[in-house]
Amino acid sequence: MKQPTKAIICAAGLGTRFLPQTKAMPKEMLPIIDRPVIQLIVEEAVAAGVTEIIIVTGSTKRTIEDHFDRSDELEAELREKGKHDKADQIKKIAEMANFVYVRQKGSPKGNARPVLNARHLIDDDEPFFVFFADDFFRSDVPRAVQLLEAHKATGKSVISLIKVDKKDADKYGMAAIKSEGSNNAYQLTQLIEKPGEENSPSDLASVGGYLLTPDILPIIAEEKIDKNGEITLADSINELAQKDEVYGRIIDGVWHDTGDQLKYIKAVIDVALSSDIYGDQLNQYLKERI
Repeated sequence: MKQPTKAIICAAGLGTRFLPQTKAMPKEMLPIIDRPVIQLIVEEAVAAGVTEIIIVTGSTKRTIEDHFDRSDELEAELREKGKHDKADQIKKIAEMANFVYVRQKGSPKGNARPVLNARHLIDDDEPFFVFFADDFFRSDVPRAVQLLEAHKATGKSVISLIKVDKKDADKYGMAAIKSEGSNNAYQLTQLIEKPGEENSPSDLASVGGYLLTPDILPIIAEEKIDKNGEITLADSINELAQKDEVYGRIIDGVWHDTGDQLKYIKAVIDVALSSDIYGDQLNQYLKERI
């Protein structure tokens, strides 16, 4: 099987929780200090050897395309002002990978729909990454690289896992474990959606980020609808796990979900506090405020 060189980023959501900010700007472009969330995800994918980024978007996402495109006029203006470092920085964004944009369409909806929309771009022998555009990991080794390590060791599909307190098992899809492998990898039997503390099979929760083998594509294509009327990656992963091995990798790092306002604020603060440039000053400021 080929090494993965493609990543699908699901970015078609309306971002209604952030209105009115997201009326004109996609939620995926909300900044984590000076970089939009979606750029952080692209950077980690590129670190794992991805050369083609497939962004599945909606009708209000043109800003994403503009962000990853060249801006010759801006680059030239920056160079005229002697700001060559800034000009190089924005040029590098466009050159990180080949960007392909696919409009999300079709029903039923669900987080597996973007994969179906991008399926024609994935070869039959080609594993591929799938990320959501509103969550990321802050880690020394990018999440995508950690998933790739587990895939190389197993040759199978790998999903991202984090350890959580079982009292929070009503907030996540929780992993049922068949066996423990090496390098923080576990063979899964299934993901159980929000089972609650008493019924949770483990303290390992599934979060965004997958490296999937192409044998999951026919399963997703069956478009089996869940109780909410959607087609989901979790259901397809569960079906794949009954036919073949599927692994979860505990991601070494701090997971950030920017899906609502409070989580987004926390993510910005945590990233800022970890900065060598202004972390100490922010830490002092927060202490004074508190």
